[in-house]
Amino acid sequence: MNQQHRGDGDGPSGRHAARLSDAGLQMPAPPAWMRWLPAAYVAVVLLLEPVTPVQWPVSFLLIALPVVAAYTLGPVGVAAVTVFAIAFEGVLAGTPCCAGRVTNDLWERHYVGAYISTALVGLLGTALAAHRQRQEAHLVRATSVAEALMHTLLPPVPHRVGHVLAASLYCPAEARTMVGGDLFDIRATREGTRALIGDVRGKGLQAVRTVVDVLGSFRQAVYDPGSLQQVAASMERRMAREAESIRDDELFVTAALIEYDPSAQQVTIINHGHIEPVVISRGEVQAVIGPPALPLGLGALDSGRPVAYTHRFADGDVLLLCTDGLIEARDPSGAFYPLLDRLRHRFAGRPAPTPADVVDFLDTDLPRHAPSLHDDVAILVLAPHGDASR
Repeated sequence: MNQQHRGDGDGPSGRHAARLSDAGLQMPAPPAWMRWLPAAYVAVVLLLEPVTPVQWPVSFLLIALPVVAAYTLGPVGVAAVTVFAIAFEGVLAGTPCCAGRVTNDLWERHYVGAYISTALVGLLGTALAAHRQRQEAHLVRATSVAEALMHTLLPPVPHRVGHVLAASLYCPAEARTMVGGDLFDIRATREGTRALIGDVRGKGLQAVRTVVDVLGSFRQAVYDPGSLQQVAASMERRMAREAESIRDDELFVTAALIEYDPSAQQVTIINHGHIEPVVISRGEVQAVIGPPALPLGLGALDSGRPVAYTHRFADGDVLLLCTDGLIEARDPSGAFYPLLDRLRHRFAGRPAPTPADVVDFLDTDLPRHAPSLHDDVAILVLAPHGDASR
């Protein structure tokens, strides 16, 4: 993965999230071949003269050397390379044995023109290197701000929330950025532990704005007295207001709302057009399928209330919530990631895993299947706490 945001308390996932912020403060070093490009260019220039059938002043090719250096070096480095190029041109011009010449052409007008041209190209290369460094610094600042924003919106999930253990994983598809349209959250309330996972339609800053609205509406409504359906209704109204304010009739968010009742040892689920949750229970892996509802934001198209359904959720069970970036991740041949099969291969017939076990497995297994992502991936894994029903 290019970048990941993980959270499961004080474990390795939490340390990974902290390390991510540090990694975003500097640009990656250029590849080794690019760092050696100026020296390689000089070597090629020197090798060209003896292998060409005609006699010609190879030093003229050194005019381009400052621009070559500007790809990797800073302004001072490019200026130094420019001085070296002019001096080397003079050495080649003042050496009678070069290019089959028998005279010293150090101050011949064509060579003087080459010196001047190299100096001018060096000035342009120095300016280009300075501009490149400013752009890199701006990109670093923008990346840091984006990471801070997404860490604020999607903070690391605590190891325990209410009566459940939790772990999460967030992998943005865009290289070196945390900005995306996937979201998740989990809160302990009087009604039980409530969780949300969702995927906003669209990309970029508009998607981030919608993520802010969805998370804000969930975090407000989830603490209000009432059922999970009332939470969904409140979020639907917020989405409708958002769509009206930005004049987007097609704004929607697929989402799954979860409520865990420890006394009843069950979860209540409302699925707004999202991927079905997956339960790992007693060594078996199955999708929890129930009545679907329209995505949040499209509720006006259906006058009926979304139907909530329940599923047993006791000690030893693990509930996996994810976005479609996980199951739609493709390998080089184009095959989708077989989530259920991979979970069965890893956990079937074995002791019950913890949420962190599931996250760590997917964090390792998904990159093996899909070296690069085409969509963001968000994963939230829950399990009843051992003391929940006592």
